[in-house]
Amino acid sequence: MYVTMWIQLKHIGSQCVITRVWHQHKLFRNYACLWRVSSRLRELRVFSNDSKRTHDSPCSFASNSAVNGNGLRERPPWRILFFGTDEFAVESLKALTLSRDSSPKTAVDTLEVVTLPAFLSKELPVRRFASQNELPIHDWPHIGPCEQFDVGVVVSFGCLLPEDLILKFPYGILNVHPSLLPRWRGPAPVFHTVLNGDTETGVTIMQIRPKRFDVGPILIQDKCLVQPHCTAQELGATLAKMGAKMLISTLENLPERIQNKKEQSKQGATFAPKISVDMSWVNWEDQSCDQIGRLFQAIGSRISLRTLWMGDTIKLLDFVGKNEIPVVSGTVPLLIFFVQQCCVP
Repeated sequence: MYVTMWIQLKHIGSQCVITRVWHQHKLFRNYACLWRVSSRLRELRVFSNDSKRTHDSPCSFASNSAVNGNGLRERPPWRILFFGTDEFAVESLKALTLSRDSSPKTAVDTLEVVTLPAFLSKELPVRRFASQNELPIHDWPHIGPCEQFDVGVVVSFGCLLPEDLILKFPYGILNVHPSLLPRWRGPAPVFHTVLNGDTETGVTIMQIRPKRFDVGPILIQDKCLVQPHCTAQELGATLAKMGAKMLISTLENLPERIQNKKEQSKQGATFAPKISVDMSWVNWEDQSCDQIGRLFQAIGSRISLRTLWMGDTIKLLDFVGKNEIPVVSGTVPLLIFFVQQCCVP
């Protein structure tokens, strides 16, 4: 009977690691105990044959990450499932990948990726990066079992994760959000930061909660200044790098961060809805020059501003600040000055 169970354990994982357990612990005095151990190993997939973990040392697993009696890792490196789609998310995924490949591993042990299906995503940046770096990819929402992961990380994913999924992660699911929550909850915080003319913003690392976006407890928050005339694209790139560094720092001290987490303030919450084409219309009578400038800085890289010219809709492809408008004799402020150039054959 013991021989049969020993063979099963060998099929589960590394013989050298199991041998160490066999000799150092008195867990195998009866069949029932041996079966419980083998079942727990199979559930955790700690010693899976298809894992990328190396077993050069009999104690390689124990030296990297402490595991309590319930099979829960108490310190990094963690097994992480990442949810993301766009360029902002790629920065965090890059940082996680570098941490996984580092030696010694300080934050990430294994890493897998969830993104939108290929036929919907049109080769989203996260899918492209994951493919190039040979990370396992799962198509949302068919992601399979999650019990083998310690913590989830979601960055600019755009899908509300159900409660039963969140509860499968012992340390929950972390979110990298580019604003100082509770200000600018929602899918487009960077655009509304620029559009509103905020002079200060930052990044929040929080634990997500079911049913609502961006309302979970804060683990860490850091501020940065918004530079004058900064576009949403430029600010987003800055916050993406900032958020990636904060994410790794959080993972390196995750139990402590969770222990010291704090609920979001009930004051000062604002919503940042998705940008749309309807926002691109310029109303010369109601909008000031500063407002039009901020609108261009916020959405101009994605959606061209539009206005009416002699009854036709035209796109405004560039914007000149109010202090840089050339003085043209006979023109009126905020009047579109049209120059036609003719080519003579």
